[in-house]
Amino acid sequence: MNWLLVVAGAVVGAPARYLTDRAVQSRHDSVFPWGTFVVNVVGSLILGLVTGAVATGAAGPRLQLLLGTGLCGALTTYSTFSYETLRLTEAGSGLYASVNVVAGVAAGLAAAFAGYWLAGAV
Repeated sequence: MNWLLVVAGAVVGAPARYLTDRAVQSRHDSVFPWGTFVVNVVGSLILGLVTGAVATGAAGPRLQLLLGTGLCGALTTYSTFSYETLRLTEAGSGLYASVNVVAGVAAGLAAAFAGYWLAGAV
């Protein structure tokens, strides 16, 4: 029945990704993929929180399946990140593509570490 927890998280995560991406991107008049950037950083923060909570014993593996695998797995999107980086490069926006890769990875890692630390501090 673990798969039901993953599915339940994904049922929330996938539409949240789409709606958040559209809402964020509509507020920026830029070729930079802000929507994908935001959902990936938020997902990394949530995953860090969940991982930290499980590591400290404040949460169990069921919550990890629901939120970590299900919600975050559907919320974050490496494929769209890759596609948008390629699209920026093809459009001649190599600087934006480079910033997307460096900032996306750095911000995602920072958010995951921050979430893990916050979970341990609580």
